[in-house]
Amino acid sequence: MTAPHRRLAEPHRGREPERRRPRGSRIVERTAVVGYRAVSRLAARIPPPLLRSVIARLAQLSYLLWPAKRRSSNANFGHVLGLPPGDRRVRMTALDAYAEYARYLVETMRLPSLPHAEAAKLIPGVDLDAVEQVWKSSPGGVIFALGHIGNNEAVAAGIASRGWPISVLADDSSFPEMFEEFKRTREQWGIKVVPWRNIRDVYGVLRRHEMLGLLVDWGYRPDGIPVRLFGAWTTLPAGPAALAAKTGARIVPIAIRRMPGDRTFHATMAEPIDVPSSAPADLLAATQKLADAVAASIAAAPAQWYSFKPIWPSDPAEGALLEARAAEMALQLQPERETDATRTTRLAAAAAAASPA
Repeated sequence: MTAPHRRLAEPHRGREPERRRPRGSRIVERTAVVGYRAVSRLAARIPPPLLRSVIARLAQLSYLLWPAKRRSSNANFGHVLGLPPGDRRVRMTALDAYAEYARYLVETMRLPSLPHAEAAKLIPGVDLDAVEQVWKSSPGGVIFALGHIGNNEAVAAGIASRGWPISVLADDSSFPEMFEEFKRTREQWGIKVVPWRNIRDVYGVLRRHEMLGLLVDWGYRPDGIPVRLFGAWTTLPAGPAALAAKTGARIVPIAIRRMPGDRTFHATMAEPIDVPSSAPADLLAATQKLADAVAASIAAAPAQWYSFKPIWPSDPAEGALLEARAAEMALQLQPERETDATRTTRLAAAAAAASPA
């Protein structure tokens, strides 16, 4: 299995076999599932503003009482706003984002009770006809690449309401029972959920010329593809570009933000990204374009971004290593596309790297 495939197959956290999972982990998962089901039932009966307010206060309290999560959130929003992590404006944006996450949770809980005719009305800003044109023109399906912004569930439900075949890739490694709960919710809307480990199904979606949704801002991983995001080096997953290269699918970055009044979302489609080959240079270029699109969607509504894991490396030295790796990848083209000048540069760089200091 190639390195890009291996990264695609791995969930965000390693999963122990069920028999080896700590008892405490199972108790936490079961408590979360029971709590989610109970609140979901209440969500259909309690006025949304009241439920949002309660969950928002609890989410903001977790930010205040959880130092590690607070530090990573402040670091993320400091990058986005171009301010020190301790700046008051950074902290206020982070608190707003936690409240936004509460809105997302309430809306997701209420989706199953919405009539299907209402789903498309949630995303009046997106040109679904344009999406359909990109889909039909793609030789290998479409990969929707999104960040944790607005409400991706509402957008997926709106797309599925047209009867289009859409699947989403999800992590089933941490809390399998909660995964099954979310899976059932999404399937009510005709959205198929594919576990991270099921690579055969992931490729099958695109080879059947269907649609696949991927969230790309799960947090910094050293083995991802290096990109510049808000002017600093980090990584994004190799999955979208690797899948597109192998299947001929087109990557379509989608930007979502909530409209005033909290009732609808504005979703826009960025320029589709084509990945001509699995050469490192092509994967790098495509992933950088994706990073630029994600940055634009976050910059349009920073307080609506609810990705609270560390997105950038904490050690500045890692940024320099990522920059060097990006430079190396940029020189690695497919052999038939490599020019004499590029080959000379690549070989010279390799020789310099191999020379003793």
